[in-house]
Amino acid sequence: MTNSKTILVTSFLFAVFVVMSGTAILKGGLYISRHEGDTMHLMQIVFRMADGQIPHLDFMTPIGALSFWPVAMLVSAGLGIGMAVLWSQAIMAALFFPVIIWVVRTRFSPVLGAMFGMIVLVLLLALVHGESLRSISMSMHYNRLAWAAAFIAIVTALIPPKQGRGTVDGVIIGAMICVMVMIKMTYFVSFAVPILVALVLTGQKRAIVVGLITGLVIAGLITLFVGLEFWFAYAQDLLTVARSEVRSAPGENLSGVMGAPAYIGGSLTLIAGVIFLRQAKVETGGLVLLLLVPGFFYVTYQNFGNDPQWLLLLAVLLLTLREDMGEVVNGWGWNMRDALGVVAVVALALTAPSFFNLAYSPFRHMNVVVADYAPIMSRGGIHRDLQGIDLRVNRVDGRVALDGVVAGLVPYEKRDEQPTFMGETIPNCTVEIGLPMIMETMVRDLEDAGLAEGRSLFAADLFSSHWLFGDLEPMEHGAPWYYGGLPGIEDADYLLVPLCPVAQDLQALILTTFEEREVQIEATEIRRTELYILYELG
Repeated sequence: MTNSKTILVTSFLFAVFVVMSGTAILKGGLYISRHEGDTMHLMQIVFRMADGQIPHLDFMTPIGALSFWPVAMLVSAGLGIGMAVLWSQAIMAALFFPVIIWVVRTRFSPVLGAMFGMIVLVLLLALVHGESLRSISMSMHYNRLAWAAAFIAIVTALIPPKQGRGTVDGVIIGAMICVMVMIKMTYFVSFAVPILVALVLTGQKRAIVVGLITGLVIAGLITLFVGLEFWFAYAQDLLTVARSEVRSAPGENLSGVMGAPAYIGGSLTLIAGVIFLRQAKVETGGLVLLLLVPGFFYVTYQNFGNDPQWLLLLAVLLLTLREDMGEVVNGWGWNMRDALGVVAVVALALTAPSFFNLAYSPFRHMNVVVADYAPIMSRGGIHRDLQGIDLRVNRVDGRVALDGVVAGLVPYEKRDEQPTFMGETIPNCTVEIGLPMIMETMVRDLEDAGLAEGRSLFAADLFSSHWLFGDLEPMEHGAPWYYGGLPGIEDADYLLVPLCPVAQDLQALILTTFEEREVQIEATEIRRTELYILYELG
């Protein structure tokens, strides 16, 4: 790409960066419309890290530290968590920006370069995880960052530069690999081998060496700050989740991600791309894309919502690889250059609802009516800048069983058994909305009873976020999101059993696991309300 065209593309991408990030930040706070539980999970980790705790060492999570570190640094510097989230996205996009420009300048035509750069910036600056549902949510914000890093690394490896620049390319690939490792290991496991194969087949030997050195240097610096035990703890957290039946896959099963009605079109488009590249004699591109197929499916399977973001990358790769090929006709008489163009257009059409939902989410956020929102933490001080829809924060709705309770309704035989604990059956109830309000109410009651200050609790539920709402302390070595076992129970002062939890099946699992522990912990009931039963441990 010439200097003049590089300036033009850079100006366009800078405008995308300024408009998207500026629109989000100028709202003055973060106003979500979904996923309050996921948001409290984010808040727990950010506040723990801002207080000096280290993921995996001080608390359990399979998500890498880089997913939360930028937000935590801004919170520790004095920002409210809402603005810290928005500014952290802008900062990460700014750090990615020169990398994007380098890759665009050395590998793409102006139009495709602008397209690729815009896709990466949209992933970095969006205020929703994807899909087509109009909403604002920071749930799984880390997946967008990991996809952006994966896109850059894959393109840099598969599309050789117009001129030899292996040193810079190697630094970029090594850094992007480390970003994937430190955000979500799933991406590294899925894409490391195809990236290496692409580098070998495209003859980028220097990039391989420099990338390896870069990765080792970054890993060494991380180890210098957090210690070697950090990596062992990270691996242990990943193994715990992989073995867990609770959260090993949060959506469709793997066959569904490949062949369910919502996904079969994308799967066939991907396979068509592989076949047409091979028929077009683009052997390297076809082989590497084939190697990417399992990773595309597996990452989508692992991510809540199962949104195939890889369709964006597929379109870019096909359009780029067809640029330098001649007129090739397959055995059916199809022009392969045209066929690849058609497949790319189909991929873009399939992913358009998700992409445009990502792209205009900051503008949707700017237009929300603040009066319709309420702080997630009503006593959060500066952190009241993170708010949810008032109806979802303060209105508390639950789901209860009517069969077997209301006269004339025969109990449903296949209903899951109600949880039992200490010889008592827990009512059949789950909370639907109003999770922040119900948690804050529990904490206020504990404070009024003099049972909160300086104490920590293990909640028999999906979340143990209660400490966000008052004088409770975060549980040492606990898990902000429940993945299995009883992490941190030895350090907890209380076991809290909500009488209307978020996930009653998990509550049953937790209580059963507690009662079946080899080393028993004495639990003594000390308080009971209509919302919870509190047991003192030890």
